[in-house]
Amino acid sequence: VQLQASGGGVVQAGGSLRLSCAASGRTFSVNAMGWYRQVPGKERELVAMTTSGGSGNYADSVKGRFTISRENYMTVTLQMNSLQTEDTAVYYCYATIAPDYGPGTKYKPSDFWGQGTEVTVSS
Repeated sequence: VQLQASGGGVVQAGGSLRLSCAASGRTFSVNAMGWYRQVPGKERELVAMTTSGGSGNYADSVKGRFTISRENYMTVTLQMNSLQTEDTAVYYCYATIAPDYGPGTKYKPSDFWGQGTEVTVSS
C-alpha cells in the first residue's frame, strides 16, 4: 500500500494550489485521509483531515481558505486558496489504512504517509 501525493509548487501570495493524494494497493479499508505540513525546525502539524464519512476538520490557521475533499474511497484532495507566505511548507498526505496482504491477513488499520510535496508561497 502506498500514498502518492502531487500538486505542490510555487505560487504568489493570494494564489491557489490543489494537492491530490491517491492510495494504491489492496486494502480492507481506507479510513481517515488528510494532510499535514512541516517547515524546517518545527514539528509536523495537522492541516486538514477527513473521515471515510466525508466530514472535515481543519487547523484554525487554514479554516475558510482550504477545503479537503474525499474524491473517492482512495483519493483525497486539498484545495488551497488565498495562500499566505506562512503556508510555505512540505505537505504530507496521511491515511489510516488496513492493508490486505492476501490470505490470512488480519484487519489492522495503520498509519501511512505519502512522500512530501513542497508548497512555496512567495510574497
